[in-house]
Amino acid sequence: MKHRGTKQARPQRSWVKAGVAVVTAAAIVVGVILYNRSSDSTGPLPDHLPTSADSYLGVYTPSAPGTYTGVRQFASLTGAKPDVVMYYSGWYEPFPAGFAKTVASDGAVPLVQMDPERVSVADIASGRYDGYLSAYAEAVRAYHYPVIVSFGHEMNGDWYPWGYKKTSPAVFVAAWRHIVGLFRALGAQNVTWLWTVNVIDDTRGGSIVNPAKWWPGSSYVTWVGIDGYYLKPSWQFAPLFGPTIGAVRALTADPILISETGAVPTSGQPAKINDLFAGVRSYGLLGFVWFNSTNSIGQSFGISSPAAIAAFRKGATAFGKPG
Repeated sequence: MKHRGTKQARPQRSWVKAGVAVVTAAAIVVGVILYNRSSDSTGPLPDHLPTSADSYLGVYTPSAPGTYTGVRQFASLTGAKPDVVMYYSGWYEPFPAGFAKTVASDGAVPLVQMDPERVSVADIASGRYDGYLSAYAEAVRAYHYPVIVSFGHEMNGDWYPWGYKKTSPAVFVAAWRHIVGLFRALGAQNVTWLWTVNVIDDTRGGSIVNPAKWWPGSSYVTWVGIDGYYLKPSWQFAPLFGPTIGAVRALTADPILISETGAVPTSGQPAKINDLFAGVRSYGLLGFVWFNSTNSIGQSFGISSPAAIAAFRKGATAFGKPG
């Protein structure tokens, strides 16, 4: 979904919005410290984010990163304590250190979807925007706490200028590697790089394809994100996410996060929430980020009905994420 500036969903694609980088050396994979927090603990997550299954329950609210109000309201409503807070960042937007500190103090990690709007991806790869990227990297380094960064999400779909049919995979990969290399050179080792793709769909004339061509290589990726949404009562986790999980597993064994998801009320939201929690667990994934908002054509993914709230509370408790 498209969320620049106004944080609204992209109008071009109303039906399925489905859905890295540097491993701070092999420490993320080999030296991970499994970190268990009690439900009432606060304070920043550890430097090396846990990679065990069911570790994360995240949220996007349209108030972020302007305020933390939406996250608090979501936690109060659902009885869940988000530990990933996602927001969208257009090109030239600075790293919001104040907001990130609020996220960290609440025991969560910010997830930044950094998107190259109105700029050339080839120019990014060539170093034209290194001034902006260097300032961003230095701000992230100075923040000290963990940050999840994703660049040019959903590039295997055809709706963004940096994506399929608009920018070549080779150019995208070059830009990805350049950004990661620059952050690494400037000492921003507190970044978990999230390579975010959209769920594959071959029913729309091949407009959402296998993301393999955009793969930057294992040394440039920490986690993989997959975006996908429930829009019909018949949709289930395995058919929606399974083919893309399989495609990712052909590339890497890196941990997978469902990085953007939700269910419209007409899909049977309580049942879809149950299915989401169960699916994440059955595939051994890191967790998911719920898109708690309404898109630009009026599709609402917000949790509001008593049955949906109850389903989310039950799932969050099973995940060990009660508020």
